[in-house]
Amino acid sequence: MSVLIGMCADDSRASVALAVPFLIRIATDPHHPHRADILGSLAAPARARHFGAASRDELLLHRSGSQHEVPDDYDDYGVEVTGYPAGWSVAAARSAITAATPVLLPLLSDSDPAVRIDASYVLATAADAGRSVRKAFVTRFAKEQDPMALAALVLATAETARAHPHRTDTAWIRELWQDRAQAPEVRLAASIGWLCLTDEPAPGDLHTTVDALATEERARAMDGLPWMTAAGCGEPGLLRCIRRTLHPDVPEPYDDPWAPLP
Repeated sequence: MSVLIGMCADDSRASVALAVPFLIRIATDPHHPHRADILGSLAAPARARHFGAASRDELLLHRSGSQHEVPDDYDDYGVEVTGYPAGWSVAAARSAITAATPVLLPLLSDSDPAVRIDASYVLATAADAGRSVRKAFVTRFAKEQDPMALAALVLATAETARAHPHRTDTAWIRELWQDRAQAPEVRLAASIGWLCLTDEPAPGDLHTTVDALATEERARAMDGLPWMTAAGCGEPGLLRCIRRTLHPDVPEPYDDPWAPLP
């Protein structure tokens, strides 16, 4: 099992893509001892590898530089170490997750918040032309109590909305970061999600919200969200996202020769 989990994180994309349907069975088996570990790794084969990228165009995308999910347009993924087109493996993994959406959706209501967060991350890679996944995210959001799980649902909604833009989703996410009654984690996730869904410049009140809420302690806590973990590179993922989305002219920390090593 540890080998399978490790394969999800390395470059063996073609072999992992073939295993995804079987890994889904394990992830959705409430009695399997490794279900949580498998679920936590399940989304990796269905995503592009950005290695810490966190700009507006990269954070919530399955691949860099596009807002669309056209199965025949995966050429910009390059090739795997075996020479196999990496995009084909990504498309296959995402197709398997899409087909398993009915059995994955109940995990959004699992008793374990970590499972709910990972389920959001996995389901965000599913094709959602009918909006059933996004509706499930919003429905769960209304019942969810855990701040981190709420933030995960916001980022998952924003990610799926990148593929099939919908004005309602963007408006809802904007309302969340403006709502002082929401948990700080939710408002921060909504701020980042909204920036990834629009080309509008960040308004002053968004800057104010982020500056007030994005403390170092909270940023490190939010590294528990898989989106933020993927964005981290020598600094908390949230702070990296903020720097690259709101302050793109600020150099990377390691570009400063006097900066301490991570």
